[in-house]
Amino acid sequence: MIEKKTAPAQQEKKSELVFTKQNYQLLIISIIIVIVGFALMSGTTDIYDFRKTTLAPMVVLFGFGFGVYAVLKK
Repeated sequence: MIEKKTAPAQQEKKSELVFTKQNYQLLIISIIIVIVGFALMSGTTDIYDFRKTTLAPMVVLFGFGFGVYAVLKK
């Protein structure tokens, strides 16, 4: 078999990480937002409370959306 040689610059580029430090920080923030959303859903108050039916699901969806942004950010 013929082995293909690559330039040193290309070899260094391959060892580069996919996510940067900022991606991981944003992903951790999104996880915290989702946890806060689920914490807002918990409790023994009325099941039809504004906090449980409207606010908490919006916070959770925002957290998941922010997580997608954190993964796709270049």
